[in-house]
This record gives sequence, C-alpha cells and structure tokens, in this order.
Amino acid sequence: MSKLIVITGAAGFIGSCVVRYLNDKGFTNLLLVDDIECTDKWKNLLGKQFVDFISKYKLFEWLGANRPDAIIHLGACSDTLETNGDYLMENNYRYSVRLAEYALKNNTRFIYASSAATYGDGSLGFNDDHDLLDELRPLNLYGFSKHLFDLWVKQQGVLDRVVGLKYFNVFGPNEYHKGRMASMVLKMVPNVLNEGLIRLFKSSEPEKFPDGGQCRDFIYVKDVAKMTCSFLDNDFSGIFNIGRGEPTTWNGLASSLFKALDKPTRIEYAEMPSDLIKQYQNYTCADMTKYFARVEKSPFEYNIEEATCDYATKYLVKDGRW
Repeated sequence: MSKLIVITGAAGFIGSCVVRYLNDKGFTNLLLVDDIECTDKWKNLLGKQFVDFISKYKLFEWLGANRPDAIIHLGACSDTLETNGDYLMENNYRYSVRLAEYALKNNTRFIYASSAATYGDGSLGFNDDHDLLDELRPLNLYGFSKHLFDLWVKQQGVLDRVVGLKYFNVFGPNEYHKGRMASMVLKMVPNVLNEGLIRLFKSSEPEKFPDGGQCRDFIYVKDVAKMTCSFLDNDFSGIFNIGRGEPTTWNGLASSLFKALDKPTRIEYAEMPSDLIKQYQNYTCADMTKYFARVEKSPFEYNIEEATCDYATKYLVKDGRW
C-alpha cells in the first residue's frame, strides 16, 4: 500500500479509472500527471486520493528528486484522426522513450499503453507475439506513434523489463472529455433516450460484413483498470493484448444498450464518412492466449450486456463518474 506509483494521463479516461481502482484497493500514494488545459477532465479526479498532481512538463524535474516504485504511463494523444505527425512523435513517442529510459536506469516498474491500432487493418491478425511486431502496418499516425515505441522497446532489447498493453475498444465512465474519440456507447445513449434510435455506419465491406455486422473487441474500462494494475502484483514482462478475446457486432452492442435502457430496438444505417473509410477497422479481436496463460485466465467481471447496463444506468444517465 505504501508503493509510490506515478500515473501519467491520470485525469484521462483509462488513467482516472486506474486511479479509482487503486484507491479502492487501498493505494493512495499516487503522483498524478496530466495536463487538464481547458477541459473538464478535472472532474474525473473528484473524490479520488493522491499525494500530488503535476503537469507532464514537470514530471522529469520531479523524478530528479524522487524515486517511484512504478510508473503507469497512459498519457498520450489518442485521436486516431490527428494529422500533426510532429506533435504525435513528440507527445506519444519521444516522451515515452525518455520516460522508459528513466525507468530502466532506475529499475522502476514500467507499464505503458500501446494500442490495438498498431495492428492496422487486421490482415495479419491480432497476435501479441513479439516476433510479429516488425510486420505490423498501422493505418493512421496515432497507431504509427504507438507502434514506433513498441519497436523501440524491442530494438533496445528490453521487452523482458517493461510491460506494454495493447488496449482494444475500451468504453465506460470518465470518457466525457474525449469528444469525437469517445466510445459509441456514450454517443448512442442520448439518441436512444431522445429519439429511440441508434444510427450505425453502413458496411464498407458488404461482402464480408452486413450493415452493423462489423465486429470489435469491446471491453469495459473497469476490467481494463483491473487488468492494467495486475502487473503491479507480478513480474511478467513484454507486450500483452488487453481485450476480451471475443468479437461483438455493432448491432449486438446497440441491442444491449436498448435493453439496458428498456427501449425497443431501432437501428438505422448511414454512409461512413470518407475520412474514416481508409482507416476503419471492420474487425478486431484480441488474441488473449498470452494474457490468459501467464497472468489470469478469467480476469473479467463484466460481459458486454452487464458492462453496457452498468455504464448507461449508473453513469451516462446521471452524468456520473467512476
């Protein structure tokens, strides 16, 4: 309980949920790192316990005078439509390299967020085997920035000293600030309540997927927080997928939301925006073999219906946070 843990991106979506999970487990000796700027991310930290909150630009100065036991590095620009490559390289790649170098030099447990976006169109599968890293081809700059850091870890020969987590389609409380990058569940609820309707994209590959039949590996953020923090209690290393290991169709997700809100199912389909088509993943499904074998066989507390109901009824309809 006395471990000093640094969490970057701590006011963000997954970061603030990791703080909540650790608090619930009795951990309060936490240094939170983020830049709130002109957002409502600060609301994600209400009711949480920590020793200090600093800007990411002050972190290395702080590290010069302190030695944390662990760093959970979740801070990054997660906008898959971001087109400023220089910004992504500096924010997502070089900052991560600098932080990893500190952790490795000081023998500090280093857990960082990678992304399923590194897998690109999925034609090579979604296997977290280290030998396949060099073959991956992300579809956007965000995925490339995350992939570049994974490759740096491998090239430095330190895969046995750090933990990288490839998060799949995470949804749940504390994502209000994410705007267009927020999960579709958040965007669907007002439509269900106000119009009794959910609009989904038509399939860009109708020969493979019917409208609404596109599949994603959706996982609830409460399970993600638990799985992320599990690496504080073990000495496993390497890159791991963080998903459920099973696909859910958009139609299935929408139907579970109608059920949670006690509304009849009504779905319409619209054309996909042209800027999305070339980088849209019609199918994602994490290969969870490594995680299940080495870390925990059954880490989930919520199936998709339970997660959707918990999120919609306990948080979204009340503007609540976890």
